[in-house]
Amino acid sequence: MNTDDLLLRLESRGVKPTANRILVLKALSQQSHPVSMAEIEDRIVTLDKSSIFRVLSLFLAHDLVHAIEDGSGSLKYELCMGEHEHTVHDQHIHFYCETCHQTFCIEAIPVPIVELPEGFVPHAINYIVKGVCPKCQRG
Repeated sequence: MNTDDLLLRLESRGVKPTANRILVLKALSQQSHPVSMAEIEDRIVTLDKSSIFRVLSLFLAHDLVHAIEDGSGSLKYELCMGEHEHTVHDQHIHFYCETCHQTFCIEAIPVPIVELPEGFVPHAINYIVKGVCPKCQRG
């Protein structure tokens, strides 16, 4: 994503573009898999942990990113694919490698629809499969 695309993404979600927000959004847009806050910190050395946390919290509230609980003890973040809100494409299976501790998106497999009792309104579904990734199996 170029800077104009990043600005449009922020503005379409009602988020004022600031330097910190653009930095975090750019770092997330360059990832091929969900990343932890520590991984974002490693990529953006000019921002402290609390600044990154505030930006991620804002992005979560405005559906710019979604968080994945993969069982590693650290939330992983990835960009939402929809232009204005969460989409069906954002709800996919994730695979957590217990060897290299990386979380992978398995976008070809959608999360199964869960029928909830009346009155329950889901906001997100977290579906994690744990095991060993192909790279770790070879090595």
